[in-house]
Amino acid sequence: MSEGARSPRLGARVADALETPVESVTELDGGEVGRVARVTLADGRTVAAKTGETPLGVEAFMLDVLADRGLPVPEVLYRGDDLLVLEYVEGDSEIIPVVERDAARHLAALHGERPAERDGASDEAAGKYGFPRDTLTGPYRQPNPWTDSWVAFFRDRRLRHFARKAREAGVLPAKLGDRLDALAGDLDSLLPDDPPPALIHGDVWANNILAADGRVRAFLDPACYFGHAEVELAYVAFAGSFGDAFFETYDEARGIDPGFDEGRRAIYQLVPLLEHLLYFEDDRYAAKIADHLTDLGY
Repeated sequence: MSEGARSPRLGARVADALETPVESVTELDGGEVGRVARVTLADGRTVAAKTGETPLGVEAFMLDVLADRGLPVPEVLYRGDDLLVLEYVEGDSEIIPVVERDAARHLAALHGERPAERDGASDEAAGKYGFPRDTLTGPYRQPNPWTDSWVAFFRDRRLRHFARKAREAGVLPAKLGDRLDALAGDLDSLLPDDPPPALIHGDVWANNILAADGRVRAFLDPACYFGHAEVELAYVAFAGSFGDAFFETYDEARGIDPGFDEGRRAIYQLVPLLEHLLYFEDDRYAAKIADHLTDLGY
């Protein structure tokens, strides 16, 4: 790709941040939010630079937590609210079965991680759901107050939170919102209240995976918190990130409890559907929410 019109300014900012001259800046295909560029430095290093309107320091914090817990992520070289400079990781998003199995083992290990003081969590966070700070999923805030009950956390901080945002944006029909609220009121009979509080990446889809030589080199763009590990599995299924090799390997490594495919997966997928409805304002996501609710009996 050719250098964008704003690249010289970005190059100057990276040079100032790393105190190293920049030789070239090349725009990359990024996500839906912000810009990503590959930056070649005069000292021979290559880094990735991200800019955007969302506070990028939040992403840096999440990457630090994930790296500390052993997940392969890019090293943070510079952090600011409007500029993030990361290690440039070689790889692509071509997902083949051997990569799926490697991803499954990484995520199964991550899901065994619990809140700890080294993440900035307080002693009172043990056994609770949330995160030391609010995080982001795309451009949207994820509220993460430490909560004793998983049902209460998912109901109030995820399902009702994003349903309310969608109502306020005028993209969630009133009747559909009422059906979601009816489901939310019954979650204590549909979800476990005290599953182990697993650390989840939160946004595992193909474009957020870099792979090479049959293994995952890096997981990108997290949306972290401690919650029910099945939220991650439901998102992987929602996004079509991986296929049977992933789920079979994950089940062997950590186990998938009975009932996930029969109901909890559809419940957990309502949240990314609401997020996509908010962002894309596409009625197809409202239709998928309605289908999920019908399948669940609401």
